[in-house]
Amino acid sequence: MSSEQSTSDLTDRSQCLPFEPRLALASLSGEADADWAIAGADLAGAAFIGGVALDEPSRQAARELVDRDRREFLPDDPLAFITDQLSMLDDSPIRSGVNVRSSTVEPIRKAAAVCARHDAIIEINAHCRQPELCEVGCGETLLTDTDRLTMYVEAAAAEGPAVSLKVRTEVPGVDLPAVAQRIETAGADMIHVDAMDSEAIVRDIADATDLFLIANNEVRNRETVAAYLSYGADAVSVGRPSRKPNGTVMQRVAQAVEAWEGPA
Repeated sequence: MSSEQSTSDLTDRSQCLPFEPRLALASLSGEADADWAIAGADLAGAAFIGGVALDEPSRQAARELVDRDRREFLPDDPLAFITDQLSMLDDSPIRSGVNVRSSTVEPIRKAAAVCARHDAIIEINAHCRQPELCEVGCGETLLTDTDRLTMYVEAAAAEGPAVSLKVRTEVPGVDLPAVAQRIETAGADMIHVDAMDSEAIVRDIADATDLFLIANNEVRNRETVAAYLSYGADAVSVGRPSRKPNGTVMQRVAQAVEAWEGPA
């Protein structure tokens, strides 16, 4: 979707959007669970719980992060945890998603099967930049290993859920529009972009693919919402402020999403 797309085109497209309103709650390490999603359901159309480390290398990396005072989800059985969390959201109006990490493909496939049973989105994490996760092949290192990344997407898509990829900009040597094209061909439905300080990349990805595009990073007010949506994003997401769904920032962003009418 280009930045010049008309308001009427956006209205037509909205009939088949994966969620409404076009505001998502972005996963927060060790905090984004079903209760958090339910608390934001009056404002947001989707919530990505997690991230959840699925295999032993990613879980060991998460333990090391906990050792340096980060919060992480480390249930004894990650798939049972995902099942329980999604079950809590089955009757919620919010579209549920699960952000997952894995150094191997088979856990992605199994998590995708759980998501499919709950009509949830599986979101493959190619975003985290903590050294512990990158050293075991998780997070942003997937953006430089597109063969493995597309294998993850193909495995997830084969199980039937909507598939999202969470990415960040400014990873050296990575052409994000080209990565987006690869994952779209592999079966992805969405891309969730942490724009960092490269907001215009949203337009480049939107022009390169038909993926549903969620834009993230410092979404705090009417101006940032309008900027991302005018660049071609289909939705925006909010991270840390989602801890306080009744707070000023969340209320302001929700109102801006509701009020935005698109480019003239």
